[in-house]
Formats: sequence, C-alpha cells, structure tokens
Amino acid sequence: MDDDIQNANPTILNASDLPSRRQDSNVQHRKDGGTGLFDALMPSYAYPYNAPETPSDSGDSAEDEIREEIDEQEVYDLISNISDPEHPLSLGSLAVINLPDIHILPPSSPSSQISTVVVDLTPTISHCSLATVIGLGVRVRLEQALPPRFRVDVRIKEGTHSTAAGVTKQLGDKERVAAASENATLQGVIRKMLETCE
Repeated sequence: MDDDIQNANPTILNASDLPSRRQDSNVQHRKDGGTGLFDALMPSYAYPYNAPETPSDSGDSAEDEIREEIDEQEVYDLISNISDPEHPLSLGSLAVINLPDIHILPPSSPSSQISTVVVDLTPTISHCSLATVIGLGVRVRLEQALPPRFRVDVRIKEGTHSTAAGVTKQLGDKERVAAASENATLQGVIRKMLETCE
C-alpha cells in the first residue's frame, strides 16, 4: 500500500448489508410460471400481452404525461457504487454513502417544479483531504443521471469532518465547482471514480 493513504485500514461493509430494493419475497412470477433473474425488477405491465392501453392522441405525447418518481433508494443506487479515490472499494461499502443520509426535498414553492436531492457524506476519517473530491464525484454523478427537475446538494455530515462547513461551502459554490471541473487532473480522478457506475 502507498504511504500516502490517509486511512489505510477503513471499515468495510459486507455487500449483503447494503440497502437494496430487491427482496426475494417480492419476486414476480411470469404468466408461464417461471421466474427469471430480472423478473423482480420488471413491472407487471412489461410482460407481453399485459401492457396498459395508451391514451388517445390528445395533443400531448404519452412521454410528456409520464413523470417517473425517484426516491432515496434510487439515488443511493446511483451513487453507492462510485469508487473511493484512495481504495479500490465503493463509497457504499465504506459507509461514506448511507441511505438514511439521502433526502429528496419537494419544490420550495407551488409554482416551482424543482426538487432538491440532499446527500450527506460521511468521510472515513475526520481529516480526510479527499472529502471535496468525493463530494464532487457524487455531485457530477447525480447531475449526469438525474432529470433536470432535480437540484443536487452534496454536503459533509455535521460532526464527521474537521472542516465539514468549509467543504460543504465549496461543494455548494457553483463557481468553485465549475472551476474544479475544468481542472484536467481532477477530471481524471473523477472519471476514474465514476468508471464503476457504468
């Protein structure tokens, strides 16, 4: 191992202990009686000859009428497999990303349609110098994956880092984030972190 690693012995969670939407009790059975590996992930209307009827043409396309709801578990699934910049482990397995620390806030006013996804990160050590980089990686991933009706707010969980307020301020400053995104070295680090998401 490198001598430069700040936390050479992090706590690692077992993959079976991480939150997951998939449960054996919810497996759906196909009409032919079989169950495939991905059957539990498919909605019932996705099977042949069981599709819902589409509304007649009323000027709006069906795609415009469908608004897919996104919940905290889906956000967790998007970011928990981001790899840590120091370790060959995911942020979920290092408990940097935790499902209870993800919140989706409704629009702030009735006239707005912008919801906010708030993610509180828990660094593995209280003096982690890579907390900002990890936060940027999470922010980039969510901004790329979520529809534009979501605003992303990545923070350091209070009491988990010696400079949590400063790092949170950096992650919330659009100009600093934009400047950091133009740094070639930082782009390479974030690209490597996000390779495990594809």
